[in-house]
Amino acid sequence: MKFAYFHLMPYTGKEDDTHDWPVANKLFDADLGKQLYDTYLESMVQAEAAGFDWIGCNEHHMSPYGLMANPNIVAASLIPRTTTAKLAVMGQLVPLLNPIRVAEEYAMLDVMSGGRVVAGLLRGIPHEYVAYNVPPDESQGRLAEAIDLIVKAWTEPEPFGWEGEYYQYRAVSIWPRPMQKPHPRIMMSCSNEASARVAAQKRAMFGLANLQTFDNARMLMKVYRDEAKACGWEPTPDDFVIALTASVDDDAELAKDRLTEGRRYFAKVLGGGLRTAQQIVLQKTRYMDEETRSKFQGANKQAAVSVDDLIDAGIVICGTPETAVAQIKRAHAELGMGTVNINMKVGNIPDAAIVNQIKIFGEKILPQVKGL
Repeated sequence: MKFAYFHLMPYTGKEDDTHDWPVANKLFDADLGKQLYDTYLESMVQAEAAGFDWIGCNEHHMSPYGLMANPNIVAASLIPRTTTAKLAVMGQLVPLLNPIRVAEEYAMLDVMSGGRVVAGLLRGIPHEYVAYNVPPDESQGRLAEAIDLIVKAWTEPEPFGWEGEYYQYRAVSIWPRPMQKPHPRIMMSCSNEASARVAAQKRAMFGLANLQTFDNARMLMKVYRDEAKACGWEPTPDDFVIALTASVDDDAELAKDRLTEGRRYFAKVLGGGLRTAQQIVLQKTRYMDEETRSKFQGANKQAAVSVDDLIDAGIVICGTPETAVAQIKRAHAELGMGTVNINMKVGNIPDAAIVNQIKIFGEKILPQVKGL
């Protein structure tokens, strides 16, 4: 089994729990921001040295929730500082962007890194559409068409034109083309049944960032497998990427206390303004269909679940290194995924604790579970 080290890059200098949208950027301290970027990037380099197979970043806008407006900048900065780890951009929010630019930048990263890019092509979360003033109703259609266009831009050796519903180009011929052939592996979010079907249709990897229950994950994985079979292909464990939050320390109670406080900060301090925008999108647009909206679990509802309950459910890694090994083995036995995407920096969990966790993973955990 492979392991990814994912970083959301949260801003940790904010203390109030305002729900204003957008969050006023007068609260941003550039000196602290520089320190956070340096610390976060160093932890990603440390993760490769500890044995993580992928280093993950993603895209968010207008929020202290995540400081990566362009994850490709983060990936590019990691290229000269790493040698073997896949650079997993999970991912670019394609409906907000020019798909040709997405194809070009991923191709650049792939060539510059020697073929180490995992190309996340995502729709994003609702508030991004308010931030960029893009109609949420069109997000699914734009994503599906853009993926076809991006793949053709990567693989077509001769100039071609594109006359789609959302995108039109007289002639396309990108320079450079990707190093990986036929193209970098694509990953998509599969947080609901509709998105799982689209991912299978596009032969993208199944990515699940929000593991609610094992039953829910198995249901979505079955939807993906069934759709893949209908499209003429058979997924393997390497096609499944499941995210797990981790808080590990030799002191189990300390690990639990850190995760509890980190989740509080994430939900109450970082997530307030974001949820305000999210409610506007969910209530006023067709970003989600009725069935998906009825099953949607907002951050407030998820934050109300205690860490003890998450541990009992097996959907978080929390405790001593020995406990973590058992929890990872349980998750693998339940779901059979080929890659686990580990998120350690939850809210304001101290960065010194993250450094220690990466060290623990490298010395005591990964050697016990990478052979699964």
